[in-house]
Amino acid sequence: GLYLVSTPIGNLKDITLRAIETLKRSSHILCEDTRVSRNLLDRYEIKSQLISNHKFNEAKNLNKIIDLLRSGETISLISDAGTPSISDPGAILINECVRNDIKIIPIPGPSAVAVAVSMSGFSEKFIFYGFLPEKKQAIMNVFKKASKFEESCVFFISPKKVNKIIPELKKNFSGRRIVFCREISKIYEEFIRKNVDDLEIFNKELKGELTIVISEKKIDKNH
Repeated sequence: GLYLVSTPIGNLKDITLRAIETLKRSSHILCEDTRVSRNLLDRYEIKSQLISNHKFNEAKNLNKIIDLLRSGETISLISDAGTPSISDPGAILINECVRNDIKIIPIPGPSAVAVAVSMSGFSEKFIFYGFLPEKKQAIMNVFKKASKFEESCVFFISPKKVNKIIPELKKNFSGRRIVFCREISKIYEEFIRKNVDDLEIFNKELKGELTIVISEKKIDKNH
């Protein structure tokens, strides 16, 4: 069957014993970037064959992988970090496995979303969007829709875009709080907590992909 194996989002010790066992007995491991995955696999002496499987080639790989699974191979899918197929490649293969009645077995583990929400102190009821779009107008549309929800909101964003979205955050999420989670579980881990209304442009670029959590909307009970 196809195993969806969660891998560390930073610290390589954040991997389960079951994940290591599964990867060791897989004939093939599908990964986004073989160089990133090799660091993890070498650390735990995992010798399984790697197949590069990213958003640009996952459709092309499909028939080959389905044939391997049909022949009885054990194959694992991993992403560069965290739980596969959430804001990462995987959905195309998973849906094809469902169509072909191939067993899918998730191996739970690290998730930047769960970590960020758990330490935010905000409502545990949350809306998760994933990576924000590229264009400013598209980002504005996403924020406008998300701001209507009462729950906490979670987004992934690249550090290059942070300063561009601050005016839009202030416009759409006034009165709420925010936490920027940076380099989770790595050496330079940092959690920046602010009131949205107090946000200012960052003087220096925040390195590493960011997970942003915005607090729940406060409902005025007098209206």
